[in-house]
Amino acid sequence: MERRIRVLLLIAALTALSGCASVRNWFHHGSKASSTAAADQSQDQGTPPPRVIEPEVARRTVKVPRIRSTNWELGAQYGALSIEDFGTHYSYGATLAYHVSEDFFFQAEVGRSTAGETSFETLSQIQLLSPSERHFTYYDLCLGYNFLPGEAFVGRGLAMTSAFYLLGGAGGTDFAGDTKFTVNVGGGYRVVPANWLAMHVTVQDHIFQTSVLGYTKLTNNLEALFGVTVFF
Repeated sequence: MERRIRVLLLIAALTALSGCASVRNWFHHGSKASSTAAADQSQDQGTPPPRVIEPEVARRTVKVPRIRSTNWELGAQYGALSIEDFGTHYSYGATLAYHVSEDFFFQAEVGRSTAGETSFETLSQIQLLSPSERHFTYYDLCLGYNFLPGEAFVGRGLAMTSAFYLLGGAGGTDFAGDTKFTVNVGGGYRVVPANWLAMHVTVQDHIFQTSVLGYTKLTNNLEALFGVTVFF
């Protein structure tokens, strides 16, 4: 009887051990299958790449006019000329410039004004010059130099290229019935509102010798001009 009980207990123990091993193997194979299925599903769907954040910056468009690549500049000017001893009167003229580089340019100009009466003529009622001799006509060839280039701003949305320039040259002046050798010096300020257009403010001095009043002296004839030129 006791032997039978031992045999039954031994059989029951063996059965239990084999059952536990089967259950362990079943759970092991099940978890492995689920992991494999999850990996296959992840591989089929594809992992999305990391998102790149692009900055959204509102850029403002500013148009800066530039001088055309052509080197010629043609224009007209108008202003006032102070003829020494003969008063200040309006003047007008034309200019033609050739830009050798960004810094240097040659400029030819011609202008005209009409002289008034001297204080001596007013007091004595004696006319020193005839009406035709009072025409003041000058023609010069100058070398110009651009310096302090920059921009002139009008409001917040318009920027215009600008520069100061110096002028120096020589030429002739027809006045009082004679042609006089003239030295011309001056300077100005140029603003370029468009790539084909420029505006100038120029001040210059026409220096020559004259003997209209009976003695020879060196005269300074200051002129202030406003000009408009085009590039071609």
